[in-house]
Amino acid sequence: MTRYRHHNGQRIPFTAEEETQRDADIAQAVIDRQTDADLIAQKVTDKASAVSKLEVLGLSSSEIDALTK
Repeated sequence: MTRYRHHNGQRIPFTAEEETQRDADIAQAVIDRQTDADLIAQKVTDKASAVSKLEVLGLSSSEIDALTK
């Protein structure tokens, strides 16, 4: 399916190179979004792990909250 861009009020079809670049940009955006989601999930996992280790050491939940906020 042909994509178009607008230039000076005109609708111009993409060249083959522009189509290829646009496809690459979309693929990279998907990868970037997944990487961001993975980093957020890892941060949540790491925090939960740290909290459980602090509880094992005998810290109360209020002491842990004071350290993690």
